[in-house]
Amino acid sequence: MSMQIPIRGISILQTDKVVHVKSHLPLTTLSSAIVGSGFQRVHHVLNFHVDKNYYCRNPKADLKTFAGRMKIEGRFVGLLTAVKLHKVRLVFLHEDDLGVGALVTAGVSNAACAGLTQPYSYRVGTINTILLLDARLTRAAMLNAVITATEAKSALLREMNIRTPENEPATGTSTDTVTVAMTGRGKLQSYAGPVTTLGWLIARAVRQAVHDSIREK
Repeated sequence: MSMQIPIRGISILQTDKVVHVKSHLPLTTLSSAIVGSGFQRVHHVLNFHVDKNYYCRNPKADLKTFAGRMKIEGRFVGLLTAVKLHKVRLVFLHEDDLGVGALVTAGVSNAACAGLTQPYSYRVGTINTILLLDARLTRAAMLNAVITATEAKSALLREMNIRTPENEPATGTSTDTVTVAMTGRGKLQSYAGPVTTLGWLIARAVRQAVHDSIREK
């Protein structure tokens, strides 16, 4: 199934196995993903579904195998989620020449509270947030966008009263990821904090997408 996003050159395909963001021109990305972390230039962002009992010592190798089956060559950003992909949600907002899409798969069975939940082994329950920005940001602003998206997600979880297994207020899950992907079009944005126009759009889009994904059964 195709998901419509009004950003020129970007398409999104959703199946029960993968959410595939494809761009005709390379996107500049900043990501905490398993594959394609840090700053990259990529044409593909892939969010693959795995079974809730998935465990692998080398998830990078699995992701590269999955991408290879799709005939994807070169660099890509690769994510894993145990969330059923019918729960993926896309929220797009725009103002002036800025366009912001938040593409989210959210599961909270693996909820954690930063600073209170003690370390434990890797699990796949997660909130994967992909920000698709029709904008041009400095590297610092891209990092700012990650912070703003994370703050918005954590505030929303508190408002929804999402709790950890220890009944602490959840700030996320133990394996959340954020990927910022920008087209590089438009006026240079040096900031993306929550009270900038760009940050305001990011925060609102993330809040709505996370909320709707969690609520979807």
